[in-house]
Amino acid sequence: MLEPNETALLPEGLHDSLVGVAAQERKVVEKLLSSFASHGYDLVMPPLVEFEESLLLGPGKAQSRNMFRLLDPVSQRMMGVRTDMTGQVARISHSRLGNSPRPLRLSYAGDVLRIKGTQLRPERQFKQAGVELIGSNTTEAYVEIILLGFDALKKAGAKRLSVDLVMPLLVPAISQGLGLEKKLGDLVRHALNTKDIGELSNIDGDIGTISRALLEAAGPAGKSLKILNELKLPEAAREMCDELQKLVSRLNDVAPDLVITIDPGEYTGFEYQTGISFSLFASGVRGELGRGGRYMANAERGDGEPATGFSLYLDSLMRALDGFEVEKKIFVPFGTPRNQLTELQAAGYRTIQGLENVADINAEAKRMNCEHVWQEGQAKELTE
Repeated sequence: MLEPNETALLPEGLHDSLVGVAAQERKVVEKLLSSFASHGYDLVMPPLVEFEESLLLGPGKAQSRNMFRLLDPVSQRMMGVRTDMTGQVARISHSRLGNSPRPLRLSYAGDVLRIKGTQLRPERQFKQAGVELIGSNTTEAYVEIILLGFDALKKAGAKRLSVDLVMPLLVPAISQGLGLEKKLGDLVRHALNTKDIGELSNIDGDIGTISRALLEAAGPAGKSLKILNELKLPEAAREMCDELQKLVSRLNDVAPDLVITIDPGEYTGFEYQTGISFSLFASGVRGELGRGGRYMANAERGDGEPATGFSLYLDSLMRALDGFEVEKKIFVPFGTPRNQLTELQAAGYRTIQGLENVADINAEAKRMNCEHVWQEGQAKELTE
């Protein structure tokens, strides 16, 4: 038999969202979804569990080692608990919404579960909310998605926001264009990703010069683009940098208050991306609030299409919010007509109905953690 205190224990990385926090998290999700909907993104709700092979397509492949698996007793097939929702939305766009006009705009929100957390995100279960713009490979698709993430986070209450742009395929394009051996190309890519200047200082030739310049370019967009524009790059890599320049220019035009940084050598977490990718941050908050970018949706199914999207992480977002508006809770004594409760609720109060007569209504209201009490036909604020 378990002791009572043992039944309250939860596995590492899992937690209860308690009174107040749970309500505020729900409100934040509602604000995000409202922002997505106002920009034309339709909500879809994929299941928590799917057949394993579906969850391992596209973005899900990167999280294959982090997936909880179970045997479906009905079909006798292996199922998985989703670690990310992007692949599920891509599946829906290909199957249920395959005939819908493109570009297709979809939004989502729900819990994901992973076997292990990370140093920056120790939680194993957390909520995601995001959007996918499927069927367009234009620069304007990047602009719409990044600005939507920026707008949604601001409406949720986050401040001091910035976006970090990365090009996960830039270094491979440079390596291929210079005809590097795979071992050297992989070494350069890893050293740039980990910011290992010591390793890069030992590399000779054009790739050594370029890689050290790429490391120096990490930082504010203006400085970064100046360094990238001065580099002599292979054609494919130059085209990527030109598109990055175009994107930054558009973002500066339409959102001058958005702080933009660039890290041309980073790729961790963007392994399935095929174009420009990004992370959203709030100053002083541990971990990114979200990440996204360009990828090929449903490429494994034979008829993939370009897609751009992002996922926001509610655990990080909640840490970025300064505080919450306290809802007005009012104690309504026993015997108060029901229509009065309806009127108070319409006025923005949360009503706590007394279930029996009490000698001291004010004391009972305080005991029930109410800030107001209904007395003598009006709402009165409780004082200490």
